[in-house]
Amino acid sequence: MTTRIFGTVWGLIITAVLVTVPLSFRDRLPDPLATHWSDRADRSSSFTQFMLMAVLPWVVTWAVMLGVAVHGRMLRRRLSRGYWWGFLVGVGLFAAGITLTTVYANLDRPVWTEAELPAWVVLAVVVAAVSGGLAAGFLGRGEPDQPPPAGEAPPKLRLRAGQRSVWVSRVSNPWLLALTVAGGAVFIVAAGVAFIGATPDMVWGSLLFASAVVFVSGLFTSAAIVRVTDDGLALGFGPFGWPVRRIRLSKIEKAWSEVRYPSQVGGWGIRGVPGMAAIMLRGGDCLVLRYHSGGQLLISVDDARRGASLINALIEERVA
Repeated sequence: MTTRIFGTVWGLIITAVLVTVPLSFRDRLPDPLATHWSDRADRSSSFTQFMLMAVLPWVVTWAVMLGVAVHGRMLRRRLSRGYWWGFLVGVGLFAAGITLTTVYANLDRPVWTEAELPAWVVLAVVVAAVSGGLAAGFLGRGEPDQPPPAGEAPPKLRLRAGQRSVWVSRVSNPWLLALTVAGGAVFIVAAGVAFIGATPDMVWGSLLFASAVVFVSGLFTSAAIVRVTDDGLALGFGPFGWPVRRIRLSKIEKAWSEVRYPSQVGGWGIRGVPGMAAIMLRGGDCLVLRYHSGGQLLISVDDARRGASLINALIEERVA
């Protein structure tokens, strides 16, 4: 079954469950309904609010995942296919499970404060969603990625005797930069409001912490500078190229360029997937390094083929 067909059918099934089950038992449910429990029910919402909060997040998720399937190229890699199947199935099971357990807890209760939801029921929903997502990701990942044609040599420059070359490239993500700036602005406002004590400390303290995390993480993952010299590769993070990670040529087996997208490496930013680390700031041309240890490093950067050519030439010169 193709991803498009499965995504459409699965989405309709989950949407039908989220809509028809609460509506079928509406006459047996209190209004408002209990929607959150600690030791007992401690939060409620109207039936309409409950329906919206159950259906809308799932529909948005479904639409995004279906768009990825229609786009096609984002699912060319085995890893991205596994993520797609696992996320769609896992989120669908979780959404359906939360709705079903909420209806069950409120069923035939005169008021929402009497609704009971045992902890094991919530745990069962989480376990089912995670297990189903993992199984779907494993089964739906498909065949292994096709290796490059046998005998295909990585790109390489010809360096004259005694010639020294440097390759420098920079990449940035304007959306991540904008998010970083916005996080910094929110941090300043939140710090000012918290300082003068105009509102409860808890609210602005949480906002202060969240905006600081967004600003700092964005500062180091919104841009990158890559420099290749005789000493190896230097990777600078952030708009100012700091901090810097240095990789010696002696650690690198070879380099090449590939076209990759965030969906194929787990998203934007600094990512880690089995056998590979990735610095993914935008989809498209990427520089790939293979270490002698077998691991790989992928960096989304412009003019990656020229950088790979220089790295391979320098490696050969060292060996010679």
